[in-house]
Amino acid sequence: MMALADTLRALEIGEVPVATPTGRLVGASGLLLESVGCRLHTGQRCRIETVSGEWLDAQVVGFREKVAYLMPFKQATGLSTGARVLPAPTATALQIGDSWLGRMVNGLGEPIDDLGRLGGEHRLDPVPPRVNPLRKQPVSEPLDVGVRAINSMLTIGKGQRVGLMAGSGVGKSVLLGLITRQTVADVVVVGLIGERNREVREFVEMSLGEDGLKKAVLVVAPADDSPLMRIRATELCHAVAAHYRDQGKNVLLLVDSLTRYAMALREVALALGEPPATRGYPPSVFSALPQLVESAGNGENPAGSMSAIYTVLAEGDDQQDPVVDTARAILDGHIVLTRELAERGHYPAIDVAQSISRCMAQVVPQTHALAARKLKASMARHARVRDLIPLGAYVPGADPVTDLAVRLQPHIETFLSQGTREAAPLSACIEQLEAMMQ
Repeated sequence: MMALADTLRALEIGEVPVATPTGRLVGASGLLLESVGCRLHTGQRCRIETVSGEWLDAQVVGFREKVAYLMPFKQATGLSTGARVLPAPTATALQIGDSWLGRMVNGLGEPIDDLGRLGGEHRLDPVPPRVNPLRKQPVSEPLDVGVRAINSMLTIGKGQRVGLMAGSGVGKSVLLGLITRQTVADVVVVGLIGERNREVREFVEMSLGEDGLKKAVLVVAPADDSPLMRIRATELCHAVAAHYRDQGKNVLLLVDSLTRYAMALREVALALGEPPATRGYPPSVFSALPQLVESAGNGENPAGSMSAIYTVLAEGDDQQDPVVDTARAILDGHIVLTRELAERGHYPAIDVAQSISRCMAQVVPQTHALAARKLKASMARHARVRDLIPLGAYVPGADPVTDLAVRLQPHIETFLSQGTREAAPLSACIEQLEAMMQ
């Protein structure tokens, strides 16, 4: 008896096993699963038992009274009424370091490249960090993206957030690949969100290459992944980029595409019963987009920078598409690709007149800005008489400014065109622009 008393006295409370609270699955409708009997909070991970005895990972996305709404990370198969729902044990925090460079992960930070486990010396929060706007470093240096039309006419600064906006098949992904190969950066973080599986390997082999992959981290959530996984992957690539930025490195974040992220948010919100608003997008989508975008950009460390480029799909080539319009308002610039230029064989199909870089004025010298302004004015003047020239209605000599614009137009089109393997350093682009507009 004394021995039992001594044992109980020496026993730590933390060593005493306690019952695990268990819920039950009471409904499954589309993407949404309903659970009762266990207290769960939003954002919590949980596990659902399938008929085969395996466990399906899910996350709590909402609740109503005593019913908790869950959404699985993977395809929900083999579920039955009354299946057990267990709160997942506290997940081990992701650890990140230089070992992540050259690797590919999914939205949960799990490696998908069969190269072994990932680790590091720093803890990584999968939710992108928030930076006090008064402590953010300003955009003060130009970023060389290796694209002549952007370097010369739409110069991007280190820490700027830019959108590539176009309809399907106009060349967004090709232009993104060109930027990936040419941009000067210490680390490249790529988020392939909701795109075709085929494009993943092609992007690695053709856009990044062996040398580019060594300094890159790819977060992949293709179109056949669940909407929850696509959301997590988008947030994770921002968190990874922010980590390397805070370590004092110049980071380039590429997200293809922001529209697929918005679509994933729409799927989750509609499943929860949120009323649709503009073109089926619930109001919560338009509050989530600026929260994501504002986590990009420069941080408090003056030695590091984080430039972000997002592709934005304009459905039906509509530049007033709600996601396009929202992105245009919250980003620091937009680069518009038009089908008209693509059909004429002009690549990259960047419409300089419709595009803008809001930070260009603060990162380029006055001579460069003046030359870019002259080129835009020349293109606008030529556009006025472009349809008259084939008809013979344009008479040279009437207006010297228009005559100059007509003479310069072939040279301007050649200047703004670029092959997918052609390099265009920033300094060379500026020299060519200023020489042409003298």
